[in-house]
Amino acid sequence: MSRFRTLFSCGMVSILVLTMAACSGGAGRFETDKDDKDRRMEWWREARFGLFIHWGLYSIPAGEWKDDTHHAEWIMTTAQIPVEEYEQFLGEFNPVEFDADAWVRMAKAAGMKYIVITSKHHDGFALFDSEVSDYDVMETPFKRDIMAELAEACRRHDMKMCWYHSIMDWHHPDYLPRRGWETRSAEGADFDRYVEYLRGQVTELLTNYGDIGIMWFDGEWESTWSHDYGQPLFDLCLELQPDVIVNNRVDVNRGGMEGISTDDRSAGDYGTPEQQIPATGLPGVDWETCMTMNRYWGYNRAETQYKSTRELIRMLVDIASKGGNYLLNVGPTPEGTFPQESIERLAEIGAWMDVNGESIYGTTASPFGAVPWGRITMEPQGRKTRFYLHVFDWPTDGQLILPGIGNRPGRAWLLSDRGERIPVERVDSDLHLSLPAGMPDEDCSVVVLEVKGEPIVYEAPTIEAAATILVNPISVSLTSRSTGLESRYTLDGSDPDARSTLYEDPFTVSASTTVKARSFHEGVPVSAVTEKSFTRVEPAPAVEVSGLRDGLTIEEYHGNWDLLPDFDRQRRVSSGSIADVSLPDAPDRVEYVGYRYSGYIGIPRDDIYIFTLVSDDGSRLLIDGNVVVDNDGLHGSQGLEGTVPLAAGAHEIVVEWFNKTGGADLDLLFAPAGERAARVPASFFKRR
Repeated sequence: MSRFRTLFSCGMVSILVLTMAACSGGAGRFETDKDDKDRRMEWWREARFGLFIHWGLYSIPAGEWKDDTHHAEWIMTTAQIPVEEYEQFLGEFNPVEFDADAWVRMAKAAGMKYIVITSKHHDGFALFDSEVSDYDVMETPFKRDIMAELAEACRRHDMKMCWYHSIMDWHHPDYLPRRGWETRSAEGADFDRYVEYLRGQVTELLTNYGDIGIMWFDGEWESTWSHDYGQPLFDLCLELQPDVIVNNRVDVNRGGMEGISTDDRSAGDYGTPEQQIPATGLPGVDWETCMTMNRYWGYNRAETQYKSTRELIRMLVDIASKGGNYLLNVGPTPEGTFPQESIERLAEIGAWMDVNGESIYGTTASPFGAVPWGRITMEPQGRKTRFYLHVFDWPTDGQLILPGIGNRPGRAWLLSDRGERIPVERVDSDLHLSLPAGMPDEDCSVVVLEVKGEPIVYEAPTIEAAATILVNPISVSLTSRSTGLESRYTLDGSDPDARSTLYEDPFTVSASTTVKARSFHEGVPVSAVTEKSFTRVEPAPAVEVSGLRDGLTIEEYHGNWDLLPDFDRQRRVSSGSIADVSLPDAPDRVEYVGYRYSGYIGIPRDDIYIFTLVSDDGSRLLIDGNVVVDNDGLHGSQGLEGTVPLAAGAHEIVVEWFNKTGGADLDLLFAPAGERAARVPASFFKRR
């Protein structure tokens, strides 16, 4: 056996164990226990609906620059406006029609419970009186602290005041990296000095304006920001206000627009999907979808493509039915008013919420799968459960069917007509509700149904395992969303019946087999049979190599790509070494650049390994010449997984990455199947 293989198969095992253990315990001083987080999150989980406001100097050009009307809050960079030219808007910002009470009253009338406003967006301009900056609202003709007025108005109207604050800052001389089109030199810029400035403004926001509900960070995706900055910023927020909630964009690895952290060491209290609603929700995770009313976050005078009130109401319902919050955006005008289209939609949503708000506030995700007629929210009430059946499509025969439920029904009624009972009867495993002929509200009508006990939903159990291929025995578990059901399973290919093995605890599979499972209620099968096949495989053999050095070889290429190029056909700009799969500490450029990393990775034992490749933009992982993860294309920071069986010892590894413009990110995590993923330690990599 070679020196290299011996090194990885013996001494490195303990390093892997230590690395995984280090990830399992929380990451910071204020990453407190679940009870403390639940206490802080209680009002937010009750609220379900909030107002997002994007407002700043960018409202003045109103989306237009040199005959192009497709800009908004990003206009400084999308129109490539130099800092000194953009600063002219400072002398023009004078929103004399701004009325904090009017804004808060509109949000409250819409049924919203909290307001998140841009205290500072990416352009660096602060809407508050900042002692650490002269690039703020007090330097404009307006000379009023907008954040102070809003905070006071929120207290008067029982609304939670929350701040959006950008980590990225295109104006500050110490922020790095510079925009690719900028002419300002980065010489002398000190990112750590910028971080102290950032922390100074956050301290002001959490010290000078009373109790704040949320610190909503953004702009964390560029290569200069890291967990080593994010965790201390999270800690600072809770140090200043122990009750504040902090979103996951305070740290890195939020997985792009999906908004869910790809590394559970990352700081932050909840996920932030942007402009999208997770198809099946995010069970076990607090999350909030932020969404525009039109195509832009900031004000665009030429914009006409607003979502309809019906679409917005149904989005709110859809999000609540999946256990999330809805943060709906308005971009105010330079005069300080809401666009008329936004005013109208807020009022119409409010009229619906006046009747149906109880079906949203404080509810939890539906225990049912998709239903053809709408969405469902739920509220446990002691010995009974209340379902809110949000009907988008009124049944033509008057029969609303709730499929696959084992509970005994109680009362049912329309929220719009509480005095009229709706008949309910059981037909086999379903409940049928006899509705009146006319749909009370064509946007969404809500039927309330009470049932006895906790929900018993007739659905097949889910078969869960870390992988479907195995080298060593693998743990298999069966899960069900209903506590009133029992699961039975087989390993011989037959369908489960009442005599099959009762599932009580996770079991192991050590050979190729098919697991079949089924739900039973009071001894009767009540679901379809679900199945999952497992295949035992031989791990890919290690290679015999010796005389290697620490780290990986890194090659740099320049180009304008939308997909990963064939680097063998590109002109290599430079070549050197790097400790691990990460971006260089001080790259010459972060846009229109590609890297190829190559060498060997040490695998400590024969097993199935799950690799997660996180990148912005495209990337690809190859082991022993085979593609394990393909994360190619133009996108924000996102992580994709790949599974591969590997024998102990050395394996060839290649990682390819490119970035076009904007943020840059690259990281590689792994773990044996069933264990917690962690960043691959530098000590695992070798090169010729």
